[in-house]
Amino acid sequence: MTVPALAPAVHRKAAAATPLTPAFARVGEAMPTLQIVEEEPAGAGWVRGSELAAGGAAFEAFLARDDEQALETYGRRARPDVVAAFALHRYAWPAAALFTVPYFLLRRVPWLAPEDVAFQRDEGRVAVRTGAFSCLPDDPAAGDPAARVVPDEEALRAAVREAAAEHLGPVLTAFGPRMRRRNRALWGVATDELVESLWYLGHLFGEEDRAIAEAGRLLPGATAPYSGGASFRSLTAPAGEELTTRDRASCCMFYTLRPQDTCVTCPRTCDAERVTRLTASM
Repeated sequence: MTVPALAPAVHRKAAAATPLTPAFARVGEAMPTLQIVEEEPAGAGWVRGSELAAGGAAFEAFLARDDEQALETYGRRARPDVVAAFALHRYAWPAAALFTVPYFLLRRVPWLAPEDVAFQRDEGRVAVRTGAFSCLPDDPAAGDPAARVVPDEEALRAAVREAAAEHLGPVLTAFGPRMRRRNRALWGVATDELVESLWYLGHLFGEEDRAIAEAGRLLPGATAPYSGGASFRSLTAPAGEELTTRDRASCCMFYTLRPQDTCVTCPRTCDAERVTRLTASM
């Protein structure tokens, strides 16, 4: 599982509750370094998804921060395409959680355009302007004026995929040239962010097995525009324990800075190495 490093959160007075509030609040409870608030951002340091998608000054500043952070952390400059990959992950992982967590916890799917989401990386905060959401017919919130009722679970999963694609698509387009990746590779990144946000937070919620199952149903493969599926599989530890892993659809490029320290789900990491590292972490 991959999760961005976020700064300690600064707590402020909560806004009025919406049908999405319980899910967003649960994220902050389980992962204090990521706080999702339903309010307009105030103060310095915020960047909207639409600003990243526009590719202007805010986009350049966002990349510059990751360039500096890579140098500070690893003592060497990262390649420009690697900096862009890190920066995209820093935004796209929490953005993906805005869709996967309400679906997982509440069976509700927010529809959030890039301009509806702002990110404050120093404080680990995401500000969301919520509005329309999809839900099932038996949801208590189905009568809400903002509800878009869908007939069944498969239709709700399709809503997750579509809503996330509408949000992430313009951002991927902006990052693509800097990352030197084309359409399929970029949507592989989106696939991984959706799957791993659900997997990691499901683990924190104490429901990892259900999160893995839900991710498999959400992204079984052949669900355009996403590249690949959840791709979970099992390995066996020396003592016979079952170990869960997955094969990422994209590469985070971390190996370019530390070749000896690839992600455990990286396609470059062989199964024997995965077993060794997963067993050590048990």
